Amino acid sequence: MRVDKPKLVIVGNGMVGHHFVEQLCEQQLNRHYDVTVFGAESLPAYDRVQLSKYFESSSADSLMLATQADYAAQGVVLHLGQQVNNIDQHKKQLTVNGETVLYDTLVLATGSFPFVPPIKGNDRRDCLVYRTIDDLEAIEQAATTAKSGVVIGGGLLGLEAANALSALGLDTHVVEFAPQLMSVQLNDRGGELLKQKIEALGLGVHLSKATQEIVDGERAQHRLNFSDGSWLETDMIVFSAGIRPQDALARASDISIGERGGIVIDDCCRTSAKDVYAIGECALWQQQIFGLVAPGYQMAKVAVSQIAKHLLDNSIVSPTTEALRFTGADMSTKLKLLGVDVASIGASRGFDNAQYVELSDVQAGVYKKLWLDETGEYLRGAVLVGNVDEYPNLLSQYLSGDALEEPAVTLLMADDSAPLALKDNAIVCSCHQVTKADIVEQVVAGNHQLAEIKSCTKAASGCGGCAAVVQQIIDETMQAQGLETESGICCHFDYDRQALFHLCQVENINDFEQLYQLHAKNGSSELALGCDICKPVAASIFATLENEYVLNENHVALQDSNDAYLGNLQKDGSYSVVPRVAGGEITPDKLIAMGQIAKRYDLYTKITGGQRIDMFGAALSDLPAIWSELIAEGFETGHAYGKSLRTVKSCVGNTWCRYGVQDSVGLAIALENRYKGLRSPHKIKFAVSGCTRECAEAQSKDIGVIATEKGWNLFVCGNGGMRPRHGDLFATDLSTEQLVSYIDRILMFYSKTAARLQRTSVWLESLAGGLEYLQSVVIENSLGLADELESQMHKVAANYQCEWKTSLQDDVFLQRFSEFINPKDAPLIDTKQYQYQRSQKFPISSEVETFSAVNHKLSTLGDIAITQLDEEEALV
Repeated sequence: MRVDKPKLVIVGNGMVGHHFVEQLCEQQLNRHYDVTVFGAESLPAYDRVQLSKYFESSSADSLMLATQADYAAQGVVLHLGQQVNNIDQHKKQLTVNGETVLYDTLVLATGSFPFVPPIKGNDRRDCLVYRTIDDLEAIEQAATTAKSGVVIGGGLLGLEAANALSALGLDTHVVEFAPQLMSVQLNDRGGELLKQKIEALGLGVHLSKATQEIVDGERAQHRLNFSDGSWLETDMIVFSAGIRPQDALARASDISIGERGGIVIDDCCRTSAKDVYAIGECALWQQQIFGLVAPGYQMAKVAVSQIAKHLLDNSIVSPTTEALRFTGADMSTKLKLLGVDVASIGASRGFDNAQYVELSDVQAGVYKKLWLDETGEYLRGAVLVGNVDEYPNLLSQYLSGDALEEPAVTLLMADDSAPLALKDNAIVCSCHQVTKADIVEQVVAGNHQLAEIKSCTKAASGCGGCAAVVQQIIDETMQAQGLETESGICCHFDYDRQALFHLCQVENINDFEQLYQLHAKNGSSELALGCDICKPVAASIFATLENEYVLNENHVALQDSNDAYLGNLQKDGSYSVVPRVAGGEITPDKLIAMGQIAKRYDLYTKITGGQRIDMFGAALSDLPAIWSELIAEGFETGHAYGKSLRTVKSCVGNTWCRYGVQDSVGLAIALENRYKGLRSPHKIKFAVSGCTRECAEAQSKDIGVIATEKGWNLFVCGNGGMRPRHGDLFATDLSTEQLVSYIDRILMFYSKTAARLQRTSVWLESLAGGLEYLQSVVIENSLGLADELESQMHKVAANYQCEWKTSLQDDVFLQRFSEFINPKDAPLIDTKQYQYQRSQKFPISSEVETFSAVNHKLSTLGDIAITQLDEEEALV
């Protein structure tokens, strides 16, 4: 006799609804229910977190999480394009397009809808939202006739939408009501740095702007009129000003709704209606709506466990799982917005009486802040912008709730190349609550590919933000087992930097498309777009091999933002100007000329530890004029914006100093002129001291030279920074010819074999055999490469050009410095953003905190504020 199974109905087929079905089937509860799913969209569930990837191929195929056939294979009936109109909770039935559907258990996973601010004119043509595949198709269609686009909303989704508009080739602007971007996740300084980085990409960011109305524009389809009297014209508008819980169905069915919306649930995800659950963004738990996918997944697990418990209580199934309860969710997140790495953990905006550790590395465009409790013993939150390498360890520390074992500042000073310091129970994937131990177990069991780990653990299959960490755990576990691992530089190439360098050299590859078409991973997009990792690496390799003009047609799209503008973006949105002063020697006439130029353009000037003069506060539009004047006075670019030789520092040597035994200045100038323009895996610094008193501090440089009575001692691979390292003595009493020959070989061998962004010090430590091996290659020519290395360096030196001098002849390059299509409409320069102290200008918001605070409390966990200033203060 056929026994009817109870009916389980799920309303909503978004990511959370789909995850619920996955969990249900994983626990084989689908055998005990007739499972039916109603989805309002015409497509089955897709990855909404990665929505912008749609524009890479104009297809949703890569986003799909399942098909109707997949559901059918599990015995689950999926109805698409079906709107559920009503719930009769007493009769336990739904109305769907006039048809009645019975249920025994109902799960509401209706998600959310985009909030469109009640602005007059918000329903005009090409005023769109960013939420579904249909929305993206509408945006793509509107973009075919648009030149510009505005996103209203500077939060996570707003910046994703801006990324999409920019990828479509539109002049893109972000309008935000709050005074900063991502005001929920970032503090003010983190938001300001993110703004600067986004503006450096060519996008406009307009903060503290309340849009009052949208009307006809004069030069574009729309004009946004703001409450402060200003306006902005654009051809299309995308609203991304937050979400609201989609609770209309529950509201119309007398299920309890919160005062500000959302279906009220308890810790078991039960609603006020009997046998009705709600999960995901439609659910309101303790007055909280969770707008990330991870909490929705946790709710799905809870609901499944409660349904399983119900079956258990009725002796339908045997006990296999424990009934779970929802106790809140961690909202930490890590993502890349418009190419900028951003992460927030816990109380990322701080709280009363919190202690903190703050690192502002203006030179590298990095800002990090840790929030500690009142005692300074526990990590309560963090914000990271520009570099998020510490995110896994910080998140592990935060989620563990354990007291810090070392001073908090050490959490921001970890060795990038060191193994992960995660505990076995550390949550690696917040979306699916996967621990390090879960991943290690599967790797040991033979699952060595990221795709396999995704499949068996679900790690990295949610938002994808943990994919890099998961891959690192896979690699480390395999290495611990004595197995070989893949060494691909990014998701597009299976090769590391060294292998790519050799491929380009052997096959004479000198453009990215050729490299991509020949050597990208199988399955990579045919568009050869690359990413922010492989493109700059390719640019560096091409420059080292040929030293062509870095902004020529083949290479310009590969450069990062600093190289793209031949200048370093500063915290206030201005740029620095750094001419070369070889060896630190400069004539009075050049000093006067530089001073006059700095005065004319109101630039802050500073003599750096690298013995040259940096000028700050230059407007983007003034850069060509400033460099024209500098070049006319005999200066050339100092390459402060590139991963290349920066400076060769020197003492005055034997020409003036009575202790000097060699002409250190003359050698420093010669070395700087030989190696200037050499692009390398990381920046390089030299120093030359005229005697063993070492006034030039040569042993702290990548290449250090100290004069002796018989010649020169050569030191290699030293550096300052966070992990200072004295250079190793490489050779003694060298002639100048020998010295240059050895440096040629060392630097070219480093450029060929180092990993991406690897300093010489770390590179040396990574070489099997270390210093002795390097000596054998360079001095003893053990690999037979000496002639090739020297020849390559001769080629680089011979092809040197001042990039600014070349660029000033390029009208296309100069166009990128015109910030306004109609200069007469340009706003007046905001002089209020600067203050004047010590007869120089400073950003009005400048606030340089010192290490003195470190001594505030000897507990080592006090209020520690660090402004990290490297030798080239506030560059890069």
